Amino acid sequence: MSIRETLLNEAKKRVLLTDGAFGTQIQNYKLSEEDYAGDLGLSHDQKGNNDILALTKPEVIDTITRAYLEAGSDMVSTNTFSANIISQADYGAEHLVKEINIASARIARKAADDFAAKDGKPRFVAGAIGPTNKTLSLSPDVNDPGYREIDFDYLVAVYREQVEALVEGGVDFILIETVFDTLNAKAGVMAVREAEAALGREIPMMISMTLTDLSGRNLSGHTVEAFWYAVRHAKPITIGLNCSFGADQLRPHVQVLANLADTLIMVYPNAGLPNELGEYDELPDQTAALVKEWADKGQVNILGGCCGSSPAHIAAMAKAVANLPPRTLPDVPVKTRLAGLEPMTVAA
Repeated sequence: MSIRETLLNEAKKRVLLTDGAFGTQIQNYKLSEEDYAGDLGLSHDQKGNNDILALTKPEVIDTITRAYLEAGSDMVSTNTFSANIISQADYGAEHLVKEINIASARIARKAADDFAAKDGKPRFVAGAIGPTNKTLSLSPDVNDPGYREIDFDYLVAVYREQVEALVEGGVDFILIETVFDTLNAKAGVMAVREAEAALGREIPMMISMTLTDLSGRNLSGHTVEAFWYAVRHAKPITIGLNCSFGADQLRPHVQVLANLADTLIMVYPNAGLPNELGEYDELPDQTAALVKEWADKGQVNILGGCCGSSPAHIAAMAKAVANLPPRTLPDVPVKTRLAGLEPMTVAA
């Protein structure tokens, strides 16, 4: 049975749980510059470069990953949100991108396999790919709307390096997440397709959009509905929303996506909105009660947390949805049928 089929089978049984934030959990360790930099001999300061901890403090990443699995996560993600040459260039660590991704994937893989061996329940690993700090759709120069810092082919190459390293490290899926620019996501999809061709096998994708305003659009102006139709051809095993706002303000947008998409829905919101100090105050039981509403209405297949969330948030979610049935995949949406598009084939 393929990993795609295994996840789909598990998703028929219950609402699954992914993990929560890494950044805010890492902050709890109050690591020093020396902790971040290790003995890598880098010329730039590394404090804040959370991805590099897979090399310099792997025990921290391992402990956080295992805490999420202990809390009930069926899937954990790699701590690789910024492990690409664009983001790592800020730290002078772009030459370590492959090494960082492989190491982070192996940490998550080992932890997931250890927990699966204990109880025989499958655990999954998603290789996390962030959007980078560049946008293909918008100009960073207000005086030159046509200017772009990078082009599509370059971003595909950036993503492909990361994809191939994550796969080498043992991930099950590639998670293209926090998508603020739909064209960036398409570059990620292309990178996965190129890696598949090179490896001669499928690399299942998960895609997650982030909203930048309450009307339900991302930075490149796409609504949830438009975004789904823009990436549906990639046949992601999950489509969803993450980061954005807290669960309360994501409610209408989750409903739109759940009624539209003929694949699994994965949503992992922030733990509310940050306070004036940039901290997240929403307690685990508050977040759990909000996401339970989605599960009560049959709108989600996988739940988790983003900024400000913790293993305690995941444990509360697991308890809240433990006896609720998962969302069932709908028939091909009416709009899709009217458009004359073929239904997406999803393995049973």
